[in-house]
Amino acid sequence: MDDIKRRERMYRSIIGQLLNDGYMAIAKSLTAQVKPLNPCTPSEFLFKAFSAGVDQVEQEKLDQSYYPNSIDSVAPGSGIDLEFESDVQILSPEAMQYETCYVTAHKAPTRTATFSKNGQYIATGSVDTSIKILDVERMLVKSILPSDINAMVENTNQGMADHPVVRTLYDHVDEITSIEFHPTQQILVSGSRDYTVKVFDFTKSSAKRASKTIKEVERVRSLSMHPTGDYLLVGTYHPVIRLYDLETFQCFVSCNPADQHKGPINCLSYNPTGNIYASGSKDGAIKIWDGVSNRCVATYPEAHDGYDVCSAVFSRNGKYLLSSGKDSVARLWSLAAPGRPVLVYTGAELSGKQAHQAQAVFNHTEDYVLFPDEQTVSLCCWSARTAERQRLLSLGHQGPARRIAHSPTTAAFITCSEDFRARFWYKSPVSD
Repeated sequence: MDDIKRRERMYRSIIGQLLNDGYMAIAKSLTAQVKPLNPCTPSEFLFKAFSAGVDQVEQEKLDQSYYPNSIDSVAPGSGIDLEFESDVQILSPEAMQYETCYVTAHKAPTRTATFSKNGQYIATGSVDTSIKILDVERMLVKSILPSDINAMVENTNQGMADHPVVRTLYDHVDEITSIEFHPTQQILVSGSRDYTVKVFDFTKSSAKRASKTIKEVERVRSLSMHPTGDYLLVGTYHPVIRLYDLETFQCFVSCNPADQHKGPINCLSYNPTGNIYASGSKDGAIKIWDGVSNRCVATYPEAHDGYDVCSAVFSRNGKYLLSSGKDSVARLWSLAAPGRPVLVYTGAELSGKQAHQAQAVFNHTEDYVLFPDEQTVSLCCWSARTAERQRLLSLGHQGPARRIAHSPTTAAFITCSEDFRARFWYKSPVSD
């Protein structure tokens, strides 16, 4: 495209944005001066292009300053989009190709874990009330040295400068049930069965206690942080979802009681832009909520044939919602056509229904869907676009895998189990 055409498109975008925003007189005056070859129509193209550029620049600044030595902070590929599926190139390995790189141990069952937004850190939470923060790069370096997996279970008394466990936090008095990293700051938020939500600032190695505490009305089951880090969703055994302003700690709930679930909240998830969020409950329903008004805009009753909904996560483009339930089935829902799933990932239910909650997750490129099979202690894997089942991966745990979390940026995930262990899995790009 030559400069003349670029300028023509630029001026048309400016005029279209002015028309879209209601500045008719200015748009008319500019049109008279520029005299574009074709009529201009109202459009938000300029605003979207500007927003995308600002977001990219701000993210690059964060990656360079806050995480100067981090691994790649953007996953390759465009993610799943069933409307445009011609000649899709699979960019990532299936689950069977991952290997255990590191094992960390708690003193009781380990039931929750999460990655930081840029994939640099992992946090694990346990029934022993502790939270560990692990550095992904240090785990990868550590995995090169030992030859036996058992030797990778760390000695908590080592205190080495390059040890993968960079922080161990204590401030709860009961099981840790959910953990969330702040998207841009070294802040971790945790929920527990002790009726509290804790906010930890882990910039200082000496800080092991929470800097702020939210006291809840019931045992906390799930958390989700807004993409800006300004707000926090909290789900408890009470069916009412709570939204907290993390600056003022003011609490908000939907003004319509009919919006709420009829059972405890199992899972919460914001979409990538934060304008909507999803919830799943023991009542078997998935609900979609407006992120601004805090009102329910859609309900999928009996989303998993009446079984508990265990997880619900959005795709990177926000068009789809991936859910799992105690029926051991994962489903992909289109938000443009709610009511029936567009894909169903089956096979895991053949070994029996889930006794515990288990999560279905995308891998970092959204080429695959992963789901832990409780009975066989293995990981099921499907092609996200076709629902074709791939080979199983034996997880090596001595008990059910209670939590799986995949890195948002690279071929790595972590599994937590009743055997007190959390296993970090990685697919080396140079391995066979």
